[in-house]
Amino acid sequence: MSTDTGYRLTSLTLKGSHYDIGRGLGHQGAALVHGHLVRTYAWATVMAFRDDDRVRVARSLVEQRYPQYWQELLGLADGLGLPFNEVFAWNCRGDLWAMAPDGCTTVQIPGACPVVAHNEDGDPGLRQGCALATIAPERGRSFTAFVYPGSIPGHTFAINSNGLVLTVNNIRSTLSGGGLPRMVLTRAILDCPTIDAALSLLSEAPRAGAFHLTLAQAGQSRLASVEFTHTRCSVLDIAGASVHANHLVHADMASQPQIITGSSASRQERGRGILDASDGSLDPLSILRDRERHALPIYRMQPDDPDGENTLATAVFKIGRDSVEWAVYDSEGSAARFENIDLNIAAM
Repeated sequence: MSTDTGYRLTSLTLKGSHYDIGRGLGHQGAALVHGHLVRTYAWATVMAFRDDDRVRVARSLVEQRYPQYWQELLGLADGLGLPFNEVFAWNCRGDLWAMAPDGCTTVQIPGACPVVAHNEDGDPGLRQGCALATIAPERGRSFTAFVYPGSIPGHTFAINSNGLVLTVNNIRSTLSGGGLPRMVLTRAILDCPTIDAALSLLSEAPRAGAFHLTLAQAGQSRLASVEFTHTRCSVLDIAGASVHANHLVHADMASQPQIITGSSASRQERGRGILDASDGSLDPLSILRDRERHALPIYRMQPDDPDGENTLATAVFKIGRDSVEWAVYDSEGSAARFENIDLNIAAM
């Protein structure tokens, strides 16, 4: 595994039908998917499950319940130049395989103007194909999201035109089943008008796999922490500064079957330690860029990271009374690469 220190995150603007958006995402990521992703152990492992009953159930549910995202997936496959069944399975990867290469750390700071900050950790071989995408579907809400080559939006960090902020952490649950893919559920959240609508969607849906989400919204002081699995969905309102890595930590969820990697355990413990030692003046960037634990740091740039992941971007969302101030950073110590992108792109 190599680390590209000269990387700059690119931007992407797409509008049109859901199929057109998917195809545009496919074109954006095609070079990295063919040059790297399809040659990886992760891709080969997930492809071994592409005829699994869970995939069959997921395909039926997505086509019936979310035909618009079905069209995005069709467009994505065509834009990538890959068979649909392979692309669909890849977008079910965490539902099929607990060790899918998706990481992340989130810092949650409640208050009158809450802050949500997030490290997006993933396969560094995909770094050059990632983008900050601003998307305006013909039907649905506009949003800006960090996107990976080969994947639909919504499973990283994002903000939609209603000021709804979403950050997502991988959960390596060993208990999955028939249901909607977790990446389709989080894509659906980008079309939700409110936190409550997103929570209702998650609690009522048949879920295939597991994720942790942080939800915030302009005009609200509420920060919602959500852990869901195939069988359970737990929602907590964040009352004190918190950190979340890649395992279930809610009191009624922590006993669920899961894999906790050394990196996830270390990031959770180190982040919690920083918060506990704080005098009350919290800088989320300093937490997310922490490398005090050299072998298993919060900010991950080692070529030999044990989970095969590096930090690809960091986002900070400051929730105001009528707006959200946000910034995205693409390297350690750099100024913001992007800030407060206008979501009103439908007429462009």
